Order: sequence, then C-alpha cells, then structure tokens
Amino acid sequence: MSDREKTIVELTKHYLRYLKLERGYSPNTVEAYKHDLEWLLGYLEQEGVDPLSVKLEDLEHFAAMLSDHGISAKSQARILSGVRSFYRYLVLDGYLDVDPTELLESPHLPQHLPEYLSTEEVDALENSIDLTSNEGHRNRAIIEVFFSCGLRVSELTNLKLSDLFLTQGFIRVNGKGGKQRLVPISERAIHELELWFDDRRQMNIKPGEEDYVFLNRRGHHLTRTMILIMVKRQAEAAGIKKTISPHTLRHSFATALLKGGADLRIIQELLGHADLGTTEIYTHMDDESLRQEILLHHPRNIKHEGDND
Repeated sequence: MSDREKTIVELTKHYLRYLKLERGYSPNTVEAYKHDLEWLLGYLEQEGVDPLSVKLEDLEHFAAMLSDHGISAKSQARILSGVRSFYRYLVLDGYLDVDPTELLESPHLPQHLPEYLSTEEVDALENSIDLTSNEGHRNRAIIEVFFSCGLRVSELTNLKLSDLFLTQGFIRVNGKGGKQRLVPISERAIHELELWFDDRRQMNIKPGEEDYVFLNRRGHHLTRTMILIMVKRQAEAAGIKKTISPHTLRHSFATALLKGGADLRIIQELLGHADLGTTEIYTHMDDESLRQEILLHHPRNIKHEGDND
C-alpha cells in the first residue's frame, strides 16, 4: 500500500470515528456517510487528485459525474452533503485551512412543503375526543404533547416518566443518534398529562413498562402504529380533510413558533435537527421577518387577558 493510500485509509478511519464518537451518529448513519465518501474517493483516485489538495473545480466535476451516472437529484444532494461533512471535519481537525466545499452548490430539489394544522384545527382535533372513553384523556394528552413540544413519534412512544420535569416546565427528549435535548412544555400540555395520569394510576401496568408515559389498555407502552391510527381517526372525527399523521403535529409545532416570531435556530434546537437546512423548509410559512424571543410566541404559552381572573 502506497503512502497516499495509507493516508486516505487513516483519514477515513479518523473521520468515521469522529462521526460515531463525537457526533453521536448511529451505525446506520455512519455507514451512509462512509458510502458518500467512497463515491468521492473513488472519483478522486480515478482522476489522480489528492483528497487534501481538492479544489472547488474538482468537486464541481465530481457533482457533474454523479449527474452523468443518472443518480437522482435527491441522492446527489445527499452524497454532496456527506462530502461537505468530510471536509468540515478535515478543517476542524487541522488537516486543511480552507473548506473547498464552501461554495459547492447542490442540485435544485423540488420543495415538498409539509402539511400542518392551525391552532384552531389542533383544538378541533382535541375536542373531537370522547373523554368518557378509556383512552380519552391519554389521546388528548398525546396530541397536546405533540403540538406543544414538536416530538417525533418515536420520541413520544419512548417518553418516560423519568424524562418529565413538569415543575420546571421541561421534558427530556431522547432523539436520533442517542442525542438528548431539553424541550419546554406548555401549561396546557402539563394539564392534559395530569388528567391522563389520574387514569394511568388506575391501570394494571406490566412489569418493565412502569416508566413509560403513554400505555395501552393492557399496560404496555404504545407503538408508532397505534398512535398513527389514533391521530387519523381523530382527524376524521374532527372533520379535518387534510391527510395528517403524528408528524403533521410536529410540523404544526414548528410552524406555530415561526409564525409567532421565533428564531429559526431555536426551532432547530427544539426539533433536534442536526442541520439548519432541514429546518429552513418552514420559512415558506410566513413572510414576516423572524424576530427574537422563543417560547412565549407559541400559542400554548401565550397568556391572554382574563386567564388568571
């Protein structure tokens, strides 16, 4: 093996270790980044270009090669994102002084705007729930926590009692890649949870399930499918014609904050997005300039006159 090949092998090994240990990415995510890097390294080897001597022009030719191979725009964008990640690491770790990908453009992707619900539609969704049923207060709490905290469905199904700090007004969320974040929870959501806890205390909970917040009638924690079915049924009961899912409520959370004036980077943190670009899709929702402040703009946290009368 040549010195050049040894250098590339070492760079790759250190980069993948960085993704795993410092960025906390899952094995599947690390493997995906490795696959992206293999595209680049294979091309550079064929062209006789040292990865540490790459210029913007080389990367633009690489992007053109991906297109010539018939790779979809979405896959091209993903591969180039992985390439940017690699060169950001090289700058961060001192291998390079300048990031050659800084001006590298991704292919234009058609923007699929997420469906979302207005506050009034969320209220209609909650009001359609039969609170006399065994799952009534639970389902209402689920919808309110989705809308007030912007959780992914997997984050909600895995939410534990030990993750709740309701006195302080926060919950701890275990997100993608094992990353944790603290998310404020509104008084409305806390109220709905307390009503559910009154019912929950009457249940026969299965061993090992005691710490899960949301349970089915048999005392097991809920699955993604159970929540999906519940949300769709309630949308139908509320007369909502939009095609919605639990993720729609996450979009609704982000949209409500943005419309209220919250900073995009704060929304990024609350949603647990690793990349601000993922959050930017919400900027189409409102033409007003983003203002400062955050959680007090969310409709569940705004206090109106007469609330304390």
